[in-house]
Amino acid sequence: MGFGNRGIVGDKWSSRILWICAFGSAIGFYMVAVERQAQNREKMMAEALAAGDRSEDA
Repeated sequence: MGFGNRGIVGDKWSSRILWICAFGSAIGFYMVAVERQAQNREKMMAEALAAGDRSEDA
């Protein structure tokens, strides 16, 4: 009574689906990290420009 004998998806295919989901999640996490890094860089540049404007006004 193996696990793959009862279900529609065989054991080999279920492990493939699991790996595909794991890779998809990893890619998603990577894309979120890259996006956050870009947003942080943008925010830091805006703060630097604002600080430069304030120093010129003083």
